[in-house]
Amino acid sequence: MANVLSPNPSDPRAIRTRQLILDAFIRQLNIKDFNTITISDITSHATINRATFYAHFQDKYALLEAMLSDAFTTLVVHRLDTEAQLTEETIRNLIAALCAYHESSQHCIKKYDSVALMIEENIKLQLESLILQLLTGTAGMTAQSKTLKSAATMLSWSIYGITYRWNRDGRTEAPEELSKRISPLIMDGISPLHT
Repeated sequence: MANVLSPNPSDPRAIRTRQLILDAFIRQLNIKDFNTITISDITSHATINRATFYAHFQDKYALLEAMLSDAFTTLVVHRLDTEAQLTEETIRNLIAALCAYHESSQHCIKKYDSVALMIEENIKLQLESLILQLLTGTAGMTAQSKTLKSAATMLSWSIYGITYRWNRDGRTEAPEELSKRISPLIMDGISPLHT
């Protein structure tokens, strides 16, 4: 149902409309379960028509993915030097950024549980891609290496898991303390990649 003529992503009107859609969607996530939200709910709150919605997003799943991707970029990627190598400092920054991401997601979306699994999968995929990029620079290998891809998967799931547990268990320590405690364990795990 996607429109053949997609809006120009750098057009200020398209940017504003996209933001209206995202804001309306977030408002709906705060009052309704994701599964019960309709395109009509979103369009009426964004004060746009269905055709405009579909010019920007294929469906509400694509909208959720875009929202999560934007949040990940803002809260995680922008806090890191993505051209840097994977060092203990990078790991610490990544853990702290992911803690901020978890906090933000839970504060922004009151009906968080209804989208928790989709959020988890999205974060893991984006995190794996980011870590693979950092590992490629660190290990001097290509992203095609099976070992490197496996390491990126292992690291992304580990970092996600520890920050998820930190968030779920009530954030009993500051993100900086968590990152200082966990980063040496992660660095020991990836040290064989440097040889």
